[in-house]
Amino acid sequence: MISLQGIEKHYGDYHALKGIDCEIAEGEFFSLLGPSGCGKTTLLRVIAGFEEVSGGTVLLGGQNMAGVPANKRPTNMVFQSYAIFPHLSVAQNVGYGLRKAKLPKPELDAAVADALSMVGLTGFGERAAHALSGGQRQRVALARALILKPKVLLLDEPLSALDKKMREQMQSELRRLQRQVGITFILVTHDQEEALIMSDRIAVMFEGEIAQVASPQELYRRPNTRRVGEFIGVMNFLEARQIDLDGQAVRFSIEGLGEAEITPDQLPANARAFAPVVGLRPEALSIVYEDPKLRGQRIVEGEVVDLSYYGDMTYYEVKLDGTAQPVSISMKNLATRPVLERGTRTRVTWDEGSLVIFAA
Repeated sequence: MISLQGIEKHYGDYHALKGIDCEIAEGEFFSLLGPSGCGKTTLLRVIAGFEEVSGGTVLLGGQNMAGVPANKRPTNMVFQSYAIFPHLSVAQNVGYGLRKAKLPKPELDAAVADALSMVGLTGFGERAAHALSGGQRQRVALARALILKPKVLLLDEPLSALDKKMREQMQSELRRLQRQVGITFILVTHDQEEALIMSDRIAVMFEGEIAQVASPQELYRRPNTRRVGEFIGVMNFLEARQIDLDGQAVRFSIEGLGEAEITPDQLPANARAFAPVVGLRPEALSIVYEDPKLRGQRIVEGEVVDLSYYGDMTYYEVKLDGTAQPVSISMKNLATRPVLERGTRTRVTWDEGSLVIFAA
């Protein structure tokens, strides 16, 4: 559906987008994820036609968009502020684009009713726009965009103004809606959890460049750089040294964990050398509460130096013997599992298959 080829964008001396290459499939829920100022909203505006490229090509449905204005592109956009007209009713807001296109009133009314039903606002047509909650305004903005039947819906941080509970509800609603209408959604967000929950694929951006494009599972389990691993969720980093190469497998000596044999599927593609650190997610480490009877699993010792209790989970900071910095460990709270206090000596088990190896 969308092909971005060598996209460059300059604002004077500032280089906002640096040779962006990316393909987005028809019907895909695709997210642009990155910290503030990384270029993700600029890239979205380039796709929409609100920004002209300094170099490169944007193809939508195989058509070159050079010189095609925003209102002639097969896209529509939902802005962070929703941009709801406060003096119009819900139905008037939703039907605004079709009314400008002079659609006959019976067809307009039917289209508005369908759009409101799609976003769960049946019966809200006569409601004043200023009398809506934040979540309802977001739904009106979605209905107004979808009623024009775009091939691509562009979402610029549309949930950022909502409270946590409403945000979580709207994440599920947006995903359901995208599956229902079957069009391509492109979401801009700086919220890693939001991107992981909603997306088919995610492009992680830093400083105007795409660092990695992958499914949520691949991005979380196998980030291709330490920077991506640090940005997506929580990751422990331990110093590592390659000590042996046995066929395709590589043996490492890892700070606090000892020796580990890394299988070929864990190694970065085409890497000739490896970074002096390995990554390990908090859930890949487990505290052993009883005398270990764990065949084939690796066990090390350490001390709890801090913890955060979240009801269903406890997040521990444990300083493993022989390490300079503590590692984060997430444990599900069970009735039979005590919450360990600071200063408690404990055993920790880990799995070689969970180690993430980075190319040097």
